[in-house]
Amino acid sequence: MDIEELKKMEDEQSPVLKTIKGATVGLVVGTVWGSIVATWHDVPRVERRVALPGLIRTLKMMGNHGATFAAIGGVFIGVEQVMQNARMKRDFVNGAVGGFVAGATILGFKGRSISTALSAGAAFAAASTSIDVVGFKKHDEHKEYYVYTREKRPTPSVN
Repeated sequence: MDIEELKKMEDEQSPVLKTIKGATVGLVVGTVWGSIVATWHDVPRVERRVALPGLIRTLKMMGNHGATFAAIGGVFIGVEQVMQNARMKRDFVNGAVGGFVAGATILGFKGRSISTALSAGAAFAAASTSIDVVGFKKHDEHKEYYVYTREKRPTPSVN
């Protein structure tokens, strides 16, 4: 497949489907990350009425990290798609706004602090912008190819 076929396939997917995919990938990655983090902690002491305390703690960490990553992925992709459809433009601004909203809402809510929300939002926006600007540009013999379009889409005419 060449670039044009990939762009066409991506444009055929609905924003809702892309958001669900983003949340699902976040859930899987977060669950795996939660299991890795759980191995770094000491095993809790054995209590009389708690069966398998290490397993319970590991499953709680996996669920907590999985839910957080799923929420971040879903909010990021959802806001990015809303921005893309509202602006009719596909560029780094969509990802920056999506990153800021995802970081500020999810991590700000978890941290229960405005300063945490603003710093997390700024960090996510900066990371998304740097990936979009640096990571997706391809140079080839005096031409530049971008994964996203730089012009606005024509407004559809209603007949």
